[in-house]
Amino acid sequence: MAGALDGIKVLDITNYIAGPFATMLLADLGADVYKIETPGGGDPFRTWDKEPKEYSPSFCGMNRNKKSITLDMKSERGREVLWRLIDNSDVLVENFRPGAMDRLGFGYAAVSKRRPTLVYCSISGFGNTGLMKDRAGYDVIVQGEAGIQDITGPADGAPYKVGTSIADLVSGLNGSQAILAALYAAKATGRGQHVSVSMYEAVAALLSFNASIYFATGESPKRRGNAHATIVPYETFEASDGWISLGVANDELWKRFCKLVERPELTDDPRFARAADRVRNRDILVPIVKDIIRQRKRDDWLPLMDAAGIPSGAIRTVGEVCESALLKSREGDVVTVATPSGPEEVEVIEIRYEELR
Repeated sequence: MAGALDGIKVLDITNYIAGPFATMLLADLGADVYKIETPGGGDPFRTWDKEPKEYSPSFCGMNRNKKSITLDMKSERGREVLWRLIDNSDVLVENFRPGAMDRLGFGYAAVSKRRPTLVYCSISGFGNTGLMKDRAGYDVIVQGEAGIQDITGPADGAPYKVGTSIADLVSGLNGSQAILAALYAAKATGRGQHVSVSMYEAVAALLSFNASIYFATGESPKRRGNAHATIVPYETFEASDGWISLGVANDELWKRFCKLVERPELTDDPRFARAADRVRNRDILVPIVKDIIRQRKRDDWLPLMDAAGIPSGAIRTVGEVCESALLKSREGDVVTVATPSGPEEVEVIEIRYEELR
């Protein structure tokens, strides 16, 4: 069955994660994606976790459903070939530092002049303009500059980076979304657009209510570990054999929780009766909830919480997620990708788009 983007041709002139993730999402939707790589090794991400294997599983997963072309864009012959590819493409995605594509002769102005209907997407660390446009956009650097690390980690400890490449991934997600919008507009107007994604701005936008709190009060939110600034209990708790998350987000859920754990006296306790009371007295309440949750195993709590209608979930390892019955019950979530080095294969988790096909 054809995908929603069947017939759309994409030139992927990207490396590492942010750009390849954007084009991977387009490929998953059915677009024909042609990955342009330079001679002498191609995308450096090919060798990112290569040892001790002969291929990079991460690269294979990030570049599934794509066709790879080796092309020297600095040579006359390479430029001729790239122009022919551009003439037959709908989208071009690049994530070089700002100005690099202009120096090669393939910046947006030159490409749009020749191919005005093409959607051109640039993903960079800090944007095509501004004070830091020439800085490299590595994930951990952007997480720090955009404020995510300062609000992540224990309240009395060092700032933590998010456990996945959140700056790269959310930038790729924003890029693919903007490309889809630009394709829709191009169909209506006959004109392409220059989509510019700044990793810095993509991550800064994730500050969300934290930024709203600052603008409203003038005070920067502080790290709280797993605790929530305005909801209690809404964090992780250790069971007797593992960890769970609780989301007791309103007064009705608090009443259900107290009933479930057979602590009815907590329901109307004036220190905890209303949401604002629980926040104000979190230092008293959280230790009580910790003691309660320690009394049962992780997988004993979850069905009880579900039956009571209390939002909860296990803190699972990557291995548990990859082997989970939930993923396996969603046919197609885990797919096998052939590797470029031979018969070995690698499994990846894929977002399903069956509703769009």
